Amino acid sequence: MRISGTHVYYYFVCKRKLWFFSKAIRMEHLDENVQLGKLLDESSYNRDSGQVMIDETVNIDFIRDWKVLHEVKKSRSIEEAGIWQLKYYIYFLREKGIAIENGVIDYPKLRRREEVELSNEDSQRLIEIMADIENICVQDKPPKLEEKPICKKCAYFEYCFI
Repeated sequence: MRISGTHVYYYFVCKRKLWFFSKAIRMEHLDENVQLGKLLDESSYNRDSGQVMIDETVNIDFIRDWKVLHEVKKSRSIEEAGIWQLKYYIYFLREKGIAIENGVIDYPKLRRREEVELSNEDSQRLIEIMADIENICVQDKPPKLEEKPICKKCAYFEYCFI
């Protein structure tokens, strides 16, 4: 199974959302928050080359000198998910033999940056996370609903609550 950065991101956001995404039940294109995030991503760092798709698996916002990966986020509300998504990108590229030094999450709206490193322990944890993602995605039914504060802004809100 190809595990994308979105899979890793959704793993930390909501396992149910991850399952929907894995079954190609996509609602993001209809969600205003997702569209605002894409617009922010496209308009914030136009001097850098845009999205870099690698192996049709990971889609990195931009890379500086093939050493530092950048991921653009709208807010820090789900920061852990963004950090692990970026760690996955670093891991993925290092596995391909590319010597990525670290990553940076850019929050242009907040005018903040968060540096992200990938440790050996993180790499080991990612291997466990990837196995768990595969287990979730092969299930016949979505995981049980876990109501969280972020549910009200989720693109899949109607699937879960209406």
